[in-house]
Amino acid sequence: MEVILTTARVEDVPALVASAAALFREDGGRRDPFMDVDWPARDGHDYYRGMVTGEGSLALLARAGSPDGPVAGHLTARLRGRDELRPDAVVAELVSMRVDEEHRGHGVGARLVEGFFAWAGERGANQAVVSAYAANTDAIRFYKARGFAPMHVSLQADLDA
Repeated sequence: MEVILTTARVEDVPALVASAAALFREDGGRRDPFMDVDWPARDGHDYYRGMVTGEGSLALLARAGSPDGPVAGHLTARLRGRDELRPDAVVAELVSMRVDEEHRGHGVGARLVEGFFAWAGERGANQAVVSAYAANTDAIRFYKARGFAPMHVSLQADLDA
């Protein structure tokens, strides 16, 4: 089935929230015992509306079959503010991405990332960043195949309260 990328509009916010909620359940919910998987449905509307309407942000939807077809995935991104420690870096951050299971392995994620790279380049970004759970080896492999390479490593220790 053909998948069409569209830039999300305000009327697409509920579909974007639904896709983000699925990402929270599938990814954070499996890998982070402290993740509030209900946040998108409860509090995400305003956040994702900002991603849709914000000048320095991007919200893409992958739609199955037509520009108004069912959502097959999403990508959100934003330009980071200037960093005085890295004054020449103009960084575009891929904040979240998800492709529905039935559409995985068909290039949908690659097309979303290509759309993100194009958007970032048009805004003068010279670096793109993304984070993924270390345990999500499929996501890490996917991002590495698209030119992302490890830059920072975060380590954590669980403490008994």
